[in-house]
Amino acid sequence: MKLGVILGYTGPDQGWSVELVREAETLGYDVVWTAESYGSDAVTPLAWLAGQTRRIRLGSGIMQMPGRTPAMTAMTAMTLDYLSGGRFILGLGLSGPQVVEGWHGLPYGKPLTRTREYVEIVRRILAREAPLEFAGKEYQIPYGGPGASGLGKPLKSILHGRGNLPVYIAAIGPKNTELAAEIADGWIPTSFSARHFHVFEPSLKAGFAKAGGGKSMKTFDVSASVPVVLGADVQACRDACKPRIALYVGGMGARGKNFYNDLVRRYGYEDAAGKIQDLYLDGKRKEAIAAVPDALVDDLCLCGPEDRIRDRFQAWRAAPITTLNLREPGVEVLRLMAKLAA
Repeated sequence: MKLGVILGYTGPDQGWSVELVREAETLGYDVVWTAESYGSDAVTPLAWLAGQTRRIRLGSGIMQMPGRTPAMTAMTAMTLDYLSGGRFILGLGLSGPQVVEGWHGLPYGKPLTRTREYVEIVRRILAREAPLEFAGKEYQIPYGGPGASGLGKPLKSILHGRGNLPVYIAAIGPKNTELAAEIADGWIPTSFSARHFHVFEPSLKAGFAKAGGGKSMKTFDVSASVPVVLGADVQACRDACKPRIALYVGGMGARGKNFYNDLVRRYGYEDAAGKIQDLYLDGKRKEAIAAVPDALVDDLCLCGPEDRIRDRFQAWRAAPITTLNLREPGVEVLRLMAKLAA
């Protein structure tokens, strides 16, 4: 199992730590990931970190597809990969309808169709086998629709990037997980539970079967994440995880359209998921946080003193995870997990 670090996206205070990433690199961590929502972007911090590190890989976890054309994403990926000496991993995701329509001002549309077409266009640009032409349901290149000048022409990237630059997809729903297994090099599942890997397994197998060519877990990077809170008081460590769980399960979406809430229900927490969401959307955030079950925290996080984390880490080691990413860890946690994963 390889280890990674997730710096995530920031709130009001910029929270990226070059020192933390350098320590991770020294300890042998494989990758550092950044993210974006509707504040900091995922690419700029990686460009900065590329100049401050030498070996650790640099992953966008994730770049939002609605925020960039496929060509712009391919250009950015090739540029950052070139500047970093071939260390970039292109992690893509759609985000949810609230962000797509409320922030980017685009229709949410058909997410599976958009993802499939987007990845295919990016891969064609990276491959440089021919000038880019694409006729899909979501994308038409060159564009010839309303308002077109008629002057568009197929183009080929003048930058020669890596044709096999790895593309990962963030997914947790059954159909988009299947799509990730079919068309991507790796999978970024959020709110992952090692104990409930069986929830995802049918979708992964179906995607591999569609891909053909012997694709399987042996050739696919499962890049899961886990928050680790180290401390003597187990309950206090659990409680430190609950606000984020409540935010995602309760507030990241509307009633009936929250992917994280759906996932927690699939893990078996139907009643808790409903209660957390109702409280959160009613503005009762403290009550929503209090409604997060300790058992759910233990499924999603590693909490407590070193001995307890070591014991519970065995379930994560036993799951078919190839890269385990620590979410915004401190240096002490970095060092502990490097020791446990050795």
